[in-house]
Amino acid sequence: MQDQLPLEGMPRRLYSCTPSRLNAWLDCRRRYRFSYLDRPQPSKGPGWAHNSVGASVHNALAAWWREPYERRTPLTAAILLTNGWIGEGFRDAQQSAEWLGRARDLVSGYVATLDPSDDPVGVERTVATRTSVIAVSGRIDRLDRRGDELVVVDYKTGRRPLTQDDARSSLALAIYAVAATRMMRIPARAVELHHLPTGEIVEWRHTDESLGRHLARAEEIALEASAADERYREVMGPPAARTRRPSGAAGGRSGTAGGAGAPTAAQGARGPSGASHGSREDRPSVGPARIPEELDALLAPSPGPICGWCDFRRHCPEGQAAAPERRPWDALAE
Repeated sequence: MQDQLPLEGMPRRLYSCTPSRLNAWLDCRRRYRFSYLDRPQPSKGPGWAHNSVGASVHNALAAWWREPYERRTPLTAAILLTNGWIGEGFRDAQQSAEWLGRARDLVSGYVATLDPSDDPVGVERTVATRTSVIAVSGRIDRLDRRGDELVVVDYKTGRRPLTQDDARSSLALAIYAVAATRMMRIPARAVELHHLPTGEIVEWRHTDESLGRHLARAEEIALEASAADERYREVMGPPAARTRRPSGAAGGRSGTAGGAGAPTAAQGARGPSGASHGSREDRPSVGPARIPEELDALLAPSPGPICGWCDFRRHCPEGQAAAPERRPWDALAE
């Protein structure tokens, strides 16, 4: 039976993505490949302590809003943070305990500035929208209603101070605003970054035009990435047919750069707590897929300083040469 050819004029399949996936394509195409195309996914390096802090704080703040009104106190926030503490990536138990104390102060101090009776529209709310090119979804830390508008709130726990440009230029926040507007049928133009270490709130108010530019940019990225996805599948076939290099092997056509993100990111898995339970070191070790030169060129790395923070650094000779390896706790503020 002959393969069916696509009919001329038929609509193109939408590229299903998240803002993280789009940003991964921009940051490093090899990291994109390892994150989204190679299956099984190549093994990552050790977990990052700053991600553990960020995920623990996000979890505690989400849980705080789910508590009954009378329990929404700074003490409850501190208890939730303690009970859900993620201890992966720290140098030792003493450092983990020190940062547990700091994180408790962060969440309890932050919630003390909030009105516990002012229930958000959503907490850890998944929003989604689509255009003629993409079907994009993501999870908002908090969605507030203020007057006749919605406000997208994103918590930040990194050590770097934030600027208004961080809020203005964030592709993710703009997409969340568009998706929230379409889903809730309430305008959402304001986006806010709440920097817990300093207590600073950085706001940006989008216009319809600026949101449209962000969405158009997302479509441009999606067209590039989806074309690469299709070519990868054409060449490599289904995941079951792909071969693997031995774990830890470098060279050939199997590397990546850029991974856990810059030290300001707080992207750890927001799952159950535990010092080392489920840590990456406990998982089977997997190497990258063997790929031909054509795909290696199409999904080439972008070596640079961020390579020192790469989850997949062990598989990328270019990344290893571009930046020294970072210890899992190096992004923590002193």
